[in-house]
Amino acid sequence: MRATLERAALLKALAHVHRVVERRNTIPILANVLIRAGDGGLRLQATDLDLEVVESVPAEVGQAGATTVPAHTFYDIVRKLPDGSQVSLEMSGERGTVIIRAGRSRFTLQTLPDTDFPDLAAGELPVRFAVGAADFKRLIDKTQFAISNEETRYYLNGIYLHAVDSGGVALLRAVATDGHRLARVEMPAPSGAVGMPGVIVPRKTVAEIQRLVEDPEGEVRVELSPTKIRVSIGQVVLTSKLIDGTFPDYGRVIPAGNDKRLTVDRLEFKSAVDRVSTISSERGRAVKLSLADRKLVLTVTNPDSGNATEEIEVDYDSDPLDIGFNSRYLLDIADQLEGDTALIRLADPGSPTLVQDRDDAPALYVLMPMRV
Repeated sequence: MRATLERAALLKALAHVHRVVERRNTIPILANVLIRAGDGGLRLQATDLDLEVVESVPAEVGQAGATTVPAHTFYDIVRKLPDGSQVSLEMSGERGTVIIRAGRSRFTLQTLPDTDFPDLAAGELPVRFAVGAADFKRLIDKTQFAISNEETRYYLNGIYLHAVDSGGVALLRAVATDGHRLARVEMPAPSGAVGMPGVIVPRKTVAEIQRLVEDPEGEVRVELSPTKIRVSIGQVVLTSKLIDGTFPDYGRVIPAGNDKRLTVDRLEFKSAVDRVSTISSERGRAVKLSLADRKLVLTVTNPDSGNATEEIEVDYDSDPLDIGFNSRYLLDIADQLEGDTALIRLADPGSPTLVQDRDDAPALYVLMPMRV
């Protein structure tokens, strides 16, 4: 194998693929990135057996071939090379090494055979659709914060992506929940997505897709089966296993009868919650919302350090209500809202609360209250 290419192009591709590689690996080949040189240039590939990222890079190939090198070391070498340099890769005459040259720099890396590198065979992916990059990223960005970290409920460790029919309108919907809060975001279903199986995309895959969508004007191509998903973004192809589990019937926890409507300036509310929560304990994080006619009082009481209160004007004309929430969860949801105001619909101190930008907004959030 012998190839030459621009450092910037190689660095960008390595930045995409090397993140998949875990820092600690019991299987040596999984610590490596596969480099394959051919007619189309270089093809870089990395996997952790559940997730695989492949990217093609233009290169002058003097001799076709393939090998694998330590992913993080290779990335660090290329990252530290001078801007604008040309990088050459060449299999050494010595068995099991590759030489990397750029200007006056020369590195020799140990390799492992490319034949040992595992391939995440996707099999048949019958469902296929294309969606605008900005729309797809929005689905993910506005739900991923609610993904559960609790490994025992593994079926909550991802985003549930599925198609629904809502009043005769086909929608592509993303849902995530950790049992304390729920995020549901939807968009018109693209052609090909109607009738797709409901799939749970794992947390690590979600994070990689977020990073790979760099051009909001671009297009994302999605292919999936009940067990695998493939996402193509430009020259990058990400293939991942899906979580094998049943996502709960989330519709049951979305309240329909919350009749107390609170409309508040989003940024003012967020700032007030942030200020009073300064006094809260790391474990508790509870903030009490006391609602009366056109007035909201936020209170935090910490027996160890003191208390804090703040009053803001709001649009609220229902019965007085005291309800508590985790301040961190309130701030997370406020960050996802896009409008100037937040619409919060409440029922009583023990029932789920609904948060949206406005009625019928495409993003909907449910938050469970805390006892305060």
